[in-house]
Amino acid sequence: MKSTFVVARQVVNEAARRRLLLALVLLTLVVIALTVWGVSRIDDLRNNGQPLSDAQKKTIVSQLLILVMFMFSWVLSLAAVFVASPAISGELESGTALAILARPISRAEYVFGKWLGLGALVVAYGLAAGIVAVQVVSGYQPPHPFEFLGFVIGEGIVILTFALMLSTRMAGMVGGVIAAILFGIAWLGGIVGGVGAAFNNATITHVGTATKLILPTDGLWRGAVWSLEPSIVIAAQQQVGPAVAANPFFAAEPPPAAYVIWAVMWIAAMLALAIWSFRSREI
Repeated sequence: MKSTFVVARQVVNEAARRRLLLALVLLTLVVIALTVWGVSRIDDLRNNGQPLSDAQKKTIVSQLLILVMFMFSWVLSLAAVFVASPAISGELESGTALAILARPISRAEYVFGKWLGLGALVVAYGLAAGIVAVQVVSGYQPPHPFEFLGFVIGEGIVILTFALMLSTRMAGMVGGVIAAILFGIAWLGGIVGGVGAAFNNATITHVGTATKLILPTDGLWRGAVWSLEPSIVIAAQQQVGPAVAANPFFAAEPPPAAYVIWAVMWIAAMLALAIWSFRSREI
């Protein structure tokens, strides 16, 4: 187990050396600063010549925050993809992995250490940027801030684990492209499922459900959206009827507990597959 933490520490030190987290945090802070400036201009808005009510301001800020967090979730997930996809394949190509595995460390410890270190980076960035974004944006307090962080970080861990599994068999660029494309497909699949629910089309709805199960990133993103939605917005959107299900930036309820358990099991299964794949590979 000690070897696992040595590998994890190596991953974190390498990211620090390349200033990866610093670059992501600085870019996120720029976006947050622009968002705060935009929110500060809400007081200048008028509705039929009258200042906006507190409920209207809260609604606007919450929806703006959801859009910003959508960008944040994509940055977090794609950063996880392009960090994890060369994590093993890159060291195999450079010969670094051969030097590490020549020491008393098993391949399982090596893979798990990589996953642990990369996961720590995702959690650190998710907590730092997420908390700053949620608290700074006009002081808006979402209904479920801790659930939001859990869903977004979970989304990053899911795609990170998948990219790491691909890294055991594919070159970093190939695995990264595949993971990024499937991540986008999963998001589009969620929209397709919502359209099916809006039009009461069981076939299309099942397509969306299948994509949420195959790669549970979009299902977790819907949980993140729900955690940011104030009750006044949920009540107003539900009056629209079934058509609201097609909106990718709205969720009236969190994912079922069974789905969250499925996502956790999916991560464990994908990590086990990564370990098996690396063990059975000739290097």
